[in-house]
Amino acid sequence: MQWRTKAMFAVSGLLALGLAGPVYAGQRAPHNPSPIDLDVMFIGAHPDDEAGQLGMFGYWNETHDIKAGVITMTRGEGGGNAVGLEEGPDLGILREAEERKAVGWAGVENIYNLDALDFYYTASAPLSEQIWGYHESLSRIVRVLRTTKPEVIITMNPSATQGNHGNHQEAAMLAVEAFYAAADPTAFPEQITQEGLRPHRVARLFQAGGSGTGASGQACETSPFTPAEPTNVVFGTWTGYESARHEGTRWNQVNVWARREYVSQGWGNSADATTNPASIGCNRITMIDSRTPYPDPTAGGTAALQGTSIRAQGGLPLGTELHVRPGWEVLSGVPFQVDVNVRAGDTLTGAKVDLEVPAGWSVTGGHTYAKLKAGQEKVATFTVTPAADLTVGRRFRVKATMTTDNAGSGSNTGLVQATAPVRGTLEPLPEVGNFREWTVENNVQSLDALIPSILPIPSGGTRTVRVDLKNYSNAAQSGTVALQLPAGFTVAEPSRSYSDLAAGATTSVSFTVTNSDASLPTANRAPNDGAYQVRIATGFNGGSATENGVFNLVPVTTVPKAATAPAVDGTAGAGEYTGEVIDISTRWEGSAVTAADLSGTARVTYTDDALYFLVDITDDVMGKPLLGIDCKRPRRADSVEIGIDPRNGSANTSTVFNVAVFPITDDPANGNPPCFARERDNRQGGPATAPGLQVASHVSSPYTGYRVEVKVPFSVLPDNVDPAKMGLNILVNDSDTQDLSTQSRIGWSTFSGVRADPYRWGVATLPGLPGLASAPQAPIMPDTAARSVNSPQTILQSAADGVAPGGWTELDAKTLRIEKVTKRTGSVDVELKSKAAGTARIFIWDGSQVLASDVVTLGRNAKATVRLTLGAALPAGATLLVSYESGTGTLGAAAKL
Repeated sequence: MQWRTKAMFAVSGLLALGLAGPVYAGQRAPHNPSPIDLDVMFIGAHPDDEAGQLGMFGYWNETHDIKAGVITMTRGEGGGNAVGLEEGPDLGILREAEERKAVGWAGVENIYNLDALDFYYTASAPLSEQIWGYHESLSRIVRVLRTTKPEVIITMNPSATQGNHGNHQEAAMLAVEAFYAAADPTAFPEQITQEGLRPHRVARLFQAGGSGTGASGQACETSPFTPAEPTNVVFGTWTGYESARHEGTRWNQVNVWARREYVSQGWGNSADATTNPASIGCNRITMIDSRTPYPDPTAGGTAALQGTSIRAQGGLPLGTELHVRPGWEVLSGVPFQVDVNVRAGDTLTGAKVDLEVPAGWSVTGGHTYAKLKAGQEKVATFTVTPAADLTVGRRFRVKATMTTDNAGSGSNTGLVQATAPVRGTLEPLPEVGNFREWTVENNVQSLDALIPSILPIPSGGTRTVRVDLKNYSNAAQSGTVALQLPAGFTVAEPSRSYSDLAAGATTSVSFTVTNSDASLPTANRAPNDGAYQVRIATGFNGGSATENGVFNLVPVTTVPKAATAPAVDGTAGAGEYTGEVIDISTRWEGSAVTAADLSGTARVTYTDDALYFLVDITDDVMGKPLLGIDCKRPRRADSVEIGIDPRNGSANTSTVFNVAVFPITDDPANGNPPCFARERDNRQGGPATAPGLQVASHVSSPYTGYRVEVKVPFSVLPDNVDPAKMGLNILVNDSDTQDLSTQSRIGWSTFSGVRADPYRWGVATLPGLPGLASAPQAPIMPDTAARSVNSPQTILQSAADGVAPGGWTELDAKTLRIEKVTKRTGSVDVELKSKAAGTARIFIWDGSQVLASDVVTLGRNAKATVRLTLGAALPAGATLLVSYESGTGTLGAAAKL
């Protein structure tokens, strides 16, 4: 059922350029005050983050006219480049072009790059927020949503799970907030009062992916799916449907074709998809929240959309809301309130709202409305009393159903979790604690419920372990707390007590924990991917409960002082390295390998002024070496990374030193020497960022591997070393191909995502090194983002769909006017007139490249004539593109030449 009119794309006067009169930049057709109307918006961090969804988007578009768009926070200018030497903004513009080609396979025409900086890989959402700017980023997402009006948002994983890219997490957290903020007239009110936008209520919010088990083949979308967390609501769309648009090719293969467009990321050789329909699975998405009733997830490949852009069979009119948002923690036998917000999408008569609760629970309330007019809102309130014997930590759904006399019925659910009167949890890592506070502020605690609390402990070492306590009951509580530890760990205190903890209050107790068995395997060499389970038993008035936590055991080494400084020559001189031979052969990411395929050892020593490393790698195939002028981004080629956290307390890598060493380059004029670059650390960059750092290498012939030797002066580290606990890691990237991609990664302290998790690096002690006071150096971060006003692709789209480049405030159409365009032999003259001071960027674009460009600054009520010189004849179909930037506003214009 079509419930709204799709906007026609038109740009009045801009594409003809008969120029009977002046053309205003950003001008739109008078009959189309709303520039574009989308159904689905994917929100990610980088070009290619949407890649896994394109088969589903294409199927929805072709068969149900569902129009999807993509918001991409950055253009990926901080990433690697497998096809050229572009980096920084130039790489960002290249990656935008790849993204536009890729999503085109799925019928996606609208991409909104929001000009945030892709600085480097991080696992830190707080660092991403700091670099991007929270208020600015959220406001631009909300502006794009209010302008394009999608019914569905699909985003990435917003949770602080192990290995989650911090940019991905931050983009997803912003997407969650934007789901609520776009509908709130008090959020960014200037967009409403000054820009003419209106609050927009997105109907449904999803996270891409869904863990669990289900059928394969077409039955995957109609057979029950068993989520890993039983209360998750997971929808699936089969990607085995044949596409008429693509001559009968199945959508899973079209998705591969789309993926191959991201060639700069090494995806150009992605393998073909299976052709066996029985082996083709579903693209799954997991619901975070829904304002509207949703169907059973087995209702078919559009079930995720039913109740948003597609009316469910027998369902309520589109636009009808039934939003269930209970509180999160509930106590056994203690009543709590559930409010169900009702909003009529069309006139409803005899509307009745009921609430279904789990077996053994009770509910009072129930509301009938004789008539609800379209747009009218009501709140149905219920009192729910849980069973008296809830299992702490278990999650439950309560289900609201609205029936009507005239317009069908529908249901929605809300989620709660059973808790104890007093909950004791392992102290969170700082960035996990930050995330948990965010989930409470936004009432999305379900996103935190499955994240284990993790603390690292050095092998054979001791640390203080804090347990945080919160009273969830309505009375003061007293009790004891004890740790139940796995074998090989001991705790000095049998228990700790607390008393008179007021209702709603928090406190903490601390324990001294020791790894008493230093022979236990460290890192992910330990069972359960390196997780040693600990249980926190918390007593309270009349009972007790337990919570789970995790210890990660990290390796430890002692670094001896060298009698004389080693010669950095790529060989192991007599007596140069007398310390432990460190095994760095544990796989932590990528394809499984044998020792002959990839393995390694490392030795470390120090002098008064530097650390020295000797790393031996066994490798069966040499990947493609980088050009000498392209020494960076180690995940593209055979390389060794050395990470040093001087004080062993960094929350993210902006306060550490990390260097990537490549044993060989493609630089025959200089003997194919090794090279190095600092990566994703306190001062990313080339040799100028690390004066005095030296590297040497030896590559075997015939090839069986290589050796690198590295001198790292203490002076290049971002802080003074604590000789009792310096953080250290050594990681190896292995490429066996010629496409500038790596397949396997091994190392010393190895966990998922560990390259960006300094807290899980190993510990090195340096006996005899004087301990100096901390003197941290402020990070120097990459600071040049690819910007929308410099992107011909974005300007062209902006001229068509009316969304200002970069999601910035859209300037008034009369701010810049193209007075006249004159085509000459070998050049084009463009006359501009401005109403407000700003910067105009002018391009001649042939659809794939810029033929000529210029930048001009104009004052208020100023005129300028710009001559664009061509290197060849103006090709047919070339386009004049102009962006204008004034203050925080932008606009774009396009005209056929």
